[in-house]
Amino acid sequence: MRITFHGAARTVTGSQHLIEVNERQILLDCGLYQGKRQDAYERNRKLPFEASRVDVLVLSHAHIDHSGNIPNLVKSGFDGDIFTTFASRDLCGAMLMDSAHIQEKDVEYANKKRARKGEAPVEPIYTQPDAARALSNFHAIGYDRSVKILPGVTLKFVDAGHMLGSSIVILSIEDREASRDVTLVFSGDLGQPGLPILRDPTKIDNADVLIMESTYGDKLHESLQDSEKRLQQIVIDTYKRGGKVIIPAFAVGRTQEIVYALHKLSISRKIPHLPIFVDSPLAVNVTEIFANHPECYDEETREFMRGERGVDRDPFGFQGLTYTRSVEDSKELNFLREPAVIISASGMAESGRIQHHLINNIEDPRNTILIAGFQAEHTLGRRIEEKQDTVNIFGESYRLRAQVEKISGFSAHADRKALLDWAGSYKKKPVRTFLVHGEDAPLNALAEGLKKETGFERVEIPDLHQSFVV
Repeated sequence: MRITFHGAARTVTGSQHLIEVNERQILLDCGLYQGKRQDAYERNRKLPFEASRVDVLVLSHAHIDHSGNIPNLVKSGFDGDIFTTFASRDLCGAMLMDSAHIQEKDVEYANKKRARKGEAPVEPIYTQPDAARALSNFHAIGYDRSVKILPGVTLKFVDAGHMLGSSIVILSIEDREASRDVTLVFSGDLGQPGLPILRDPTKIDNADVLIMESTYGDKLHESLQDSEKRLQQIVIDTYKRGGKVIIPAFAVGRTQEIVYALHKLSISRKIPHLPIFVDSPLAVNVTEIFANHPECYDEETREFMRGERGVDRDPFGFQGLTYTRSVEDSKELNFLREPAVIISASGMAESGRIQHHLINNIEDPRNTILIAGFQAEHTLGRRIEEKQDTVNIFGESYRLRAQVEKISGFSAHADRKALLDWAGSYKKKPVRTFLVHGEDAPLNALAEGLKKETGFERVEIPDLHQSFVV
């Protein structure tokens, strides 16, 4: 059996891991790489393997860095089943179409500039018709259900607690060439235990081969309670300055968590009454999908929804909260002169309406830009997080005069302690462990921690496109 790491190798984006066994090919995830625009465009457009030779795709969850290149995979010749959970399938229905729409608009804008320079036009990596076609390949299965996906290969998803529908992938493989049975576990992205809305990640007791994420392998998150207190104080302080809180947030997961936290602060009167806007058509669609999958909620959220005296509550809707869909409603937010909270995608500020809100608010010291999630290298969000003096948005330079704050307790990724606790639950420890989805410092720190604290013996950090026979 051979594993080749075609993405999320020494970086946190573009998850793609190809397993070759019994003359068949299984692809784990098919995500978009996010980084420098031209590099990302070329890397995403040219798949590093022959799409038509892949027999089946197993998708851990719907985040674009794990699912976003699926339409290109199908466009390039893949015609197999795409296995994922029910919630992930529903989310991909919204997210892949949105991704295609963003690419079409970005290319339209870029081609206007290229035409003025006399340069040839470029094409999007895929279009909305490509995304719609890819969705017909999806095949959903529930958590804890074992399904045969190829001769000698059985798949089971268990809850990863990272986002709605996220899963840890367990493959039971009859490796006929080696005359042995292999349990391969792919962690996907693991959630932080104790977060609201979703259940905690499932503990697993055995694996022969483990592919494990390491995003925060060298860091500890502040507690959720501390993050909620800091969110409360940031809103109050910004309100007193007469400013706005601008929050770049992933449309899936982070937006709903922040809305839920603001809801709790609002009904307990811990923050002043001020308008709160979720300005992202995708976030609106996704929030509706959340409402359709209560099977993913934890008990705390169920209890909150039951409310006091049996009055039902919507965790994602309350007085003062407005969801905006239309471009016109989004543009109206540019004329706000009173304090407000604006939550908008994308989470790394690389695309979407958040860029327009940053343009209109980044140079006003009364405002706060609140970073509430991981920011990859070379993204606008990372440059803001680093408090660079000036940042470029749509080719124009802007002074960063707004306050920049960061909270980590809402992170959907497990921190170092949670990663080591999850790995430490294995009774039968993996013979081979491969660390992915991390930058060098967390990768190295987690590898050392796994060896010293959990007794893992063979922990390896793959390079991009590196293959291993296991």
